[in-house]
Amino acid sequence: MNNNNHILADEKVGRLLVNLSTPAMVAMLVTALYNVVDTIYIGRGVGPMAIAGITIVFPIQMLVMAIAMMVGIGGASVISRALGAGDYEKANTTFGNVLLSIVIFGLSLAFLGNIFIDQLLALFGASDTILPYARDYARIILLGTVFFSFSMSSNNVVRSEGRAKVAMTTMLISAILNIILDPIFIFGFKWGIKGAAAATVISQIVTVLYLAYYFYSGKSSLTLHLRNLRLKSVIMREIVVVGSPSLVRQLSASVMIVVINNTLRVYGGDISIALFGIMHRMLMFVSMPLFGIAQGMQPIVGFNYGAKRYDKAKRVLALSIKATTIVSTAGAIFLISFSKIIISIFTKDTELIRMGVPAVRIFIMSLPVFGFQVVGSTLFQAIGKAREALFLTVSRQIFLIGLILVLPRLFKLTGVWMTFPLTDFVFFFVTLLLYLPQLREFDRNIAAVRGVTT
Repeated sequence: MNNNNHILADEKVGRLLVNLSTPAMVAMLVTALYNVVDTIYIGRGVGPMAIAGITIVFPIQMLVMAIAMMVGIGGASVISRALGAGDYEKANTTFGNVLLSIVIFGLSLAFLGNIFIDQLLALFGASDTILPYARDYARIILLGTVFFSFSMSSNNVVRSEGRAKVAMTTMLISAILNIILDPIFIFGFKWGIKGAAAATVISQIVTVLYLAYYFYSGKSSLTLHLRNLRLKSVIMREIVVVGSPSLVRQLSASVMIVVINNTLRVYGGDISIALFGIMHRMLMFVSMPLFGIAQGMQPIVGFNYGAKRYDKAKRVLALSIKATTIVSTAGAIFLISFSKIIISIFTKDTELIRMGVPAVRIFIMSLPVFGFQVVGSTLFQAIGKAREALFLTVSRQIFLIGLILVLPRLFKLTGVWMTFPLTDFVFFFVTLLLYLPQLREFDRNIAAVRGVTT
């Protein structure tokens, strides 16, 4: 395949960003909607403590996401740059290594997680009241680990080819099927919180079947050979190095949630853990489209960086920042304006609603500056600069965890909610300090390329 004829070689970066980001945004929105609807079903069908239970389990799911995103995003970066350089053998080898490594991980975690389930949940902040709900949910979720991690990592690989609509379809299948199965299992079969977990696992299995069909149908520009299903240290090292910021971001976020859950149990009790679960879903509904834009941006930047078309990479970055800022600002205005109504959809508990309104307004006040941070971190991963992306991730989470340990001692429960906007405002400027030198490097490369061609 000629490099210049690849889908990512489109000259109009604005159109290309829309074509790649729109499906990703739609898929992310539907996924966020699933998480919201799932929590509503659980809150209405089982109760606030069940919401607290899934909030306790969330760090386990984030661990799965951490590994899957490390392998998927790291692999996607390697694949998109290889495609940009016309190295299809490396792209196919990377693809095989991504699939094999993620299956090994998924099976291992499912086995070990179920052995140590009670110890994990206690560590993550489960009280005696919440533990039964969390255990019922976690046991089933862990059984589906291999399917969830396979679909998430493969989704990034599909996107690295520029097949945004296929990537969107995989996420739509999972989310829509989940929304359909949830009420059937929770209310119809009266499985309660176990029904929500079963709906999630079944949805992921169907998604994996669709992805398998796509890869073996010949529609993918990648080809899976048996020789590629052997882990190669050189390839895996590059995948891990580039994908490690995603791993650290998710792992540190998991640690952060563990710290938050335990802090909330001290300063707000079990009900505040349920409130955090609701607010997290509300934030997810707005922030998911930002990651969709960044996911659409990543293969364009990676491809053009590999092809030495630095001017196009720079243009798509500017468009991505504008888009994420508009979306995040609109989302913040919406959540602040309708916070009481939105919380009331999740629960009828009057105390939970009363606590939630002021908490939400503090929690999301910095949302307008979050989009730039997402684009900045994605930029460095897309061009293979793992050190910068890793620094942004690690330092942000360390700073946030530090605030969680300090502010509640001064401001009680309100101090927990304050940590999020304060961290976002600080790291908007930290990201800017790394982003501006990278823009200047693009400018120098653009000048050098033009000097060679003239």
